[in-house]
Amino acid sequence: MRRSLLLLLLAMLTMPALAGDISGSITVNGAKRSYLGYVPTNLGENQPLLISCHGMNQDAAYQKGMLDIKSVADAGKFLTIFPEGEGKSWDIGGDKDINFMKKLIDEMVTKYKIDRNRVYLSGFSMGGMFTYHAMNRMPDLIAAFAPISGYSMGGTNINSNVRPLPVIHTHGTSDDVVAFRGVQGAMNALIAHNGCSKTAKVEKKYRNTPHITRHTWSGGKDGVEVVLMEMADKGHWISNDYGVKTGEEIWNFCKRYSLKSPKVMLSSPQDGLTFISFGGAADVGTQVMEATAQAVEGNLSKVEFFDGSKRLASFTEPPYTLTLDNLGNGTHVLKVVATDEEGHTGERAVTINVIEQKDKTDYGMHKLFVNNAGAIPEGWMSYTGSTRRIGYKSGYTSGSRVLQFTGSKHDFVWGLYGLNGTGKTKAGYVRFADKSTTYSMKLYPGSYQLQTRVVSYNQASLPPVTVAVETIDGQEVFSQTLQPKLNIGGKTTTAFSGSKTEKVLFDINEPGLYMITYYAADSRSADFVVGAANLRRVSSTTGISTTLNDKEEMTADDAIYDLNGRRVQGTVVRPGVYIKGGKKVVMR
Repeated sequence: MRRSLLLLLLAMLTMPALAGDISGSITVNGAKRSYLGYVPTNLGENQPLLISCHGMNQDAAYQKGMLDIKSVADAGKFLTIFPEGEGKSWDIGGDKDINFMKKLIDEMVTKYKIDRNRVYLSGFSMGGMFTYHAMNRMPDLIAAFAPISGYSMGGTNINSNVRPLPVIHTHGTSDDVVAFRGVQGAMNALIAHNGCSKTAKVEKKYRNTPHITRHTWSGGKDGVEVVLMEMADKGHWISNDYGVKTGEEIWNFCKRYSLKSPKVMLSSPQDGLTFISFGGAADVGTQVMEATAQAVEGNLSKVEFFDGSKRLASFTEPPYTLTLDNLGNGTHVLKVVATDEEGHTGERAVTINVIEQKDKTDYGMHKLFVNNAGAIPEGWMSYTGSTRRIGYKSGYTSGSRVLQFTGSKHDFVWGLYGLNGTGKTKAGYVRFADKSTTYSMKLYPGSYQLQTRVVSYNQASLPPVTVAVETIDGQEVFSQTLQPKLNIGGKTTTAFSGSKTEKVLFDINEPGLYMITYYAADSRSADFVVGAANLRRVSSTTGISTTLNDKEEMTADDAIYDLNGRRVQGTVVRPGVYIKGGKKVVMR
């Protein structure tokens, strides 16, 4: 009898922990701390752990219900734990709850034999703030972080000695508790710390939802990414509608990362390169993928190169180099994936955009200004006679930069400010597709139209602005002087209206790489703001005047072009009709 009882106790000790909903407690620093959790059936050993922290004045049970993770955990075979904060809050300045998390991980290793290299931390509201706090206090214990509706209220600062951090942040734009306006600052800190591309891949109506925009900053050190799930019009809660569950998005992101992931570097090509062409194939040239990879433990088994999901090559030893000669139209996510002998993977990716612009379709160079207040955006550069800024660079509060206009009326919301700081000729300008930027623009022979809008920012005298089309080596092939119609008055809060959309028409005779430059007048402090810059290739410069809207009338000062596309002067009869040399010509 005694022997049977002993065998029964031994069997109970060695049997796997029960599946389903669980609860438990541990003692940390003399205090009893409790938790809830969910264990999938047949979890097995060496599986991941997701820790999810509740918000202030909430509890573990509420967080468990909001996250609704059971079906996701069943499919992904991972353990989920919902810890209980003391006083329904979290220590976001010290180590009390950091110690709780460390002890909790140890407990799950003992009870469920989870994989220490695949522990992920998430939290809602104050739990999200604690998630940011843990990035500095326990980065080497957490493989990926997933804050929801919470960030560091005093500003996000990542210690320089902290490893690169994969982060997916979810937030509603109508959050009235932790305002959405503070999210981008947290993203910028993570992007800078990780060395990610400054330009995000933006997926609007993500997974066919009307309200989700997914922003992905890739190319970070060790292959990490920073992701923002922007939930339009959502408040301070966890979103689980239109078939997209926040918990599922968190899991799909986090499961890619392990603390044992091989270290991968992709030294070329440069991330964020964009090649635009009008009238033919983009001039992408030869792109060389050159990578280095190293296992954290043991050896690598292979290093693979991908363009999206298409595998391009596989190597078992260095050098890891691949030459690409045929990148066609579209977005190319060029990725290197290193796999070690135990199956752990690490990756690094860069994005190259190839845009073969259709004829008679606008390419909006000014769209790069959007959401970039205080920055020189990708593809643009500026010069004031003494200071040169090349996009992407941000944080500027003076000088050339993107301005956001917030007056009660404004002809445009975002504009790029340029100025001449010395008064010398061509000493102040902003330029698109300079060879120092990540953008290049190839123009094939044909006729082109640039629809643009410029105003003076702080000059009542309304100094003129010259738009020039130049080769990549700086040779001018066309220029036209524009006369701003209004002055904003030097304040982004000023209401303004009445600026005119100018239509600049030019021809390209030789195929090549070109730049569009806006030059300030040759006087000290002459300035301007570019509020629109749409470029299109057209079949002929003849007839472009028909694009004038109903509020504009052609005058004798407007540009008139003959059938050969050359600018001429004539007597205007009525809009679209003029007389030259006694012959009436109707503009198509």
